[in-house]
Amino acid sequence: MSTAILTGPPVPGSPLEGDLRSLGFDVKVAYGPWEIATLLAAVPADQRVAVVDPRFVGHRHTLRLALTDPRFPAARASGAVTAQPEARPALTRALAGAPATGWPHPADTLAEALAADGVAVHRPELGSLVAAVPEDAADRARATAATAAVDDEAVRLRSAVKAHDGFFTTFFISPYSRYIARWCARRGLTPNQVTTASLITALIAAGAAATGTRGGYVAAGILLLVSFVLDCTDGQLARYALKYSTMGAWLDATFDRAKEYAFYAGLALGAARTGDDVWALALGAMVLMTCRHVVDFSFNEANHDATANTSPTAALSDRLDSKGWTVWARRMIVLPIGERWAMIAVLTAVTTPRVVFYALLIGCAFAACYTTAGRVLRSVTRKARRTDRAAQALADLADSGPLAELTARLLRRLPRPPAPLVAAAAAALMAAVAWTQPFGSAWTVGAAAGYAVLSGLAVARPLKGALDWLVPPFLRAAEYGTVLLLAAKADVPGALPAAYGLVAAVAYHHYDTVYRIRGGTGAPPAWLVRTIGGHEGRTLAVAVLAAVLSPREDHFTLGLVACAVAVALVVLAESIRFWVSSGAPAVHDEGEPA
Repeated sequence: MSTAILTGPPVPGSPLEGDLRSLGFDVKVAYGPWEIATLLAAVPADQRVAVVDPRFVGHRHTLRLALTDPRFPAARASGAVTAQPEARPALTRALAGAPATGWPHPADTLAEALAADGVAVHRPELGSLVAAVPEDAADRARATAATAAVDDEAVRLRSAVKAHDGFFTTFFISPYSRYIARWCARRGLTPNQVTTASLITALIAAGAAATGTRGGYVAAGILLLVSFVLDCTDGQLARYALKYSTMGAWLDATFDRAKEYAFYAGLALGAARTGDDVWALALGAMVLMTCRHVVDFSFNEANHDATANTSPTAALSDRLDSKGWTVWARRMIVLPIGERWAMIAVLTAVTTPRVVFYALLIGCAFAACYTTAGRVLRSVTRKARRTDRAAQALADLADSGPLAELTARLLRRLPRPPAPLVAAAAAALMAAVAWTQPFGSAWTVGAAAGYAVLSGLAVARPLKGALDWLVPPFLRAAEYGTVLLLAAKADVPGALPAAYGLVAAVAYHHYDTVYRIRGGTGAPPAWLVRTIGGHEGRTLAVAVLAAVLSPREDHFTLGLVACAVAVALVVLAESIRFWVSSGAPAVHDEGEPA
């Protein structure tokens, strides 16, 4: 239960008190700052408190948006302000400094005082919703009429849908999934329960694909689409009911990737039942998708708070987005999750796993080239000054371990070519040697050692260059690609599935890092990165395993399995500890990567 304090007696006939109670507030009345402070002191320290002007006129959903969203320490609308436990000391200070008399708009004055005290006060976008504090009867009549003219439930349903979804999601899923979200909300279901149902459905779909039969493939395609509908519903339910949580943030951040990559594995298992080995294609698809996402994440973090952040390319993009058909064309060409899952589902039902992976690799490769080229053009044509925060985020995304850190310290003062060139050279060296040398070659171990040195040189200085956001994607491609190439060259049963498991475990760590940074809590602790070796340590370890175990190549599979299990156990334990802790951010991803 939260507490709402009205700063005067309720206006006769006003639904305000009932609206507040329906939103879970215990409503109390106080007169003046001293009485408000007294009531505030009596409320348990772990509860939310709202201060509301009794003259408030507006929609119930306005109050819901302004007073119940758990993601913000404080929020406001005209005539109403709320403070979560972390912002309540500032609210107490604001009340102590308030005038004893002559306080015409107490809620608005307190909101301004909170902002002046350094509290981030969120002001939700209300659109057509009403929030007003009338001064007289005529103003009140106008505000009441404006409130009656807008159906806040219709607004609530529309706002439950992301504003920038893809074409398939917007026109084939959201028109009905929003109503499923409302149905779930009215029956007390939580977004986490819907998210879990989506995961279970996708895992059943993967199991159906693993049967290798036509009926199994058809069932898998249908179930994958059902899983995607539920995936859209969980976010819409969170926005509809404003039920955001730390556990929800973790589930939302990880389950989408887990579902898709589990389905890839199911397709590979199904193909193996019919004598077609597509594990290399499945692993290649996972590597490509993960590297695409790293490009998205790195570019966004590099430009998150850059100043003078404009370019002719960005201006052209804005002009294209002003044309209706170009908006949808540009959203579809990047093959976002809706279009991608629809393609996978249809092709699974009517073709073979090999065709699915060929289409996925070709489509995602084209989308990756398109988006990366556009971001490179934006970066070289804009004159942006990047902050220390952006440089730290890129360094965290690089995931450098002890070897790279040591190299960075030793070479920090030496002249260095641009960081992206060094990272690209490191990745090219590793890929060329792993591709051309036989399995277990000592040259591959030497290349991995050289890769560790070059990758350390790439991050030896702050990553504030125009194209420095390319460093993490180059390093991801090098690490994942090395595992893929060495497992393929081993040419023994189980090597590629084991490599798939290792890359999946490491990719989870990298996604976990991204969502911690997005939530404002920073990267995982340094001990975790050092324990699992960093990208360069893992690359060197896999190369050494191949060299040491080359006389018995079947043992290489066991080595990969051991690495995958070790990384997964350490990473999952720390990730679960963090995401269920009180320090984890209560956010949901509103900008799902393609």
